[in-house]
Amino acid sequence: MRRREFMSFLGAAMWPLAAHAQQPIPVVGFLNGASPRAYASNVSGFLLGLKETGYIEGQNVAIEYRWAEGHYDRLPAMAADLVQRQVAVIAANTSAVPAATAATTKIPIVFLTANDPVEAGLVKSLNRPGGNVTGVSLISGALGAKQLEVLHEVVPAAKSVAFLVNRTNPNMELYIRGVQEAARTLGQEIEILNASTEAEIDAAFQRHRDALVVAPDGFFIGRSSQLATLALRNALPTMCPFREFTAGGGLMSYGVSLPDQYRQFGIYAGKILQGASPADLPVLQPTKFELVINLKTAKTLGLAIPPGVLARADEVIE
Repeated sequence: MRRREFMSFLGAAMWPLAAHAQQPIPVVGFLNGASPRAYASNVSGFLLGLKETGYIEGQNVAIEYRWAEGHYDRLPAMAADLVQRQVAVIAANTSAVPAATAATTKIPIVFLTANDPVEAGLVKSLNRPGGNVTGVSLISGALGAKQLEVLHEVVPAAKSVAFLVNRTNPNMELYIRGVQEAARTLGQEIEILNASTEAEIDAAFQRHRDALVVAPDGFFIGRSSQLATLALRNALPTMCPFREFTAGGGLMSYGVSLPDQYRQFGIYAGKILQGASPADLPVLQPTKFELVINLKTAKTLGLAIPPGVLARADEVIE
């Protein structure tokens, strides 16, 4: 074979390989209502889940992060931007889910939601979601009632309980209803306090109440230290849905391990990148809930944690 012919043959043979190498890697749109600073461990969990399905950020998958920093009104524009960029899948947390589902019915969406996804109209059923949406349900609506029950065991004399919510979170109303129903069963008076700024959080803790429950919200997760400090300063027994609060000096938390749930979140995003259809991936639900108690804080507040509650605790901070 002449040299010119050989080079032409070699070029033709190499072209498919070069074309394959230049193919763009898939892009995941990560849409979150909170701030990256507060969610570092959760993002690590998400990346671990992707890795378990064979995807490593910067190698064979890219991630477009969109953080609303607690300004939930920014989410629709962020979701629209991800759709315009034609990402392969959108991974949206609770506050971002409505914006994501409103932005597209074609691009697969994986959610991590605190609400019942069937009641919220996200999926047709847990086993067969249908459509372009599936994900992980934290069933936090039901957890709100459980958090109130545990708090009642620890502070049985508490009749007036404040419930701190962020009503700019589009998913908060379902959660509020669950806690209100539980309060009626326990014979407690619930006062809904809204806070979407740090100043409003400060003001909420200055209200005279016997105890406080904090709703699951990305804005609050990013302010765990502030919540714990205010609870101690105002001698207010407080229940939160996330461990970070209790580790930071808060009294109690009851809920799921968010980093682990974000790992499941990442696994589902990876499965969709592999070609799975959201319609066929059943909605995942947590199987473990963590009760964390800070005994040092209980002593400071003058509370004796009942032995039955201590026995159920997954972690006791002393």
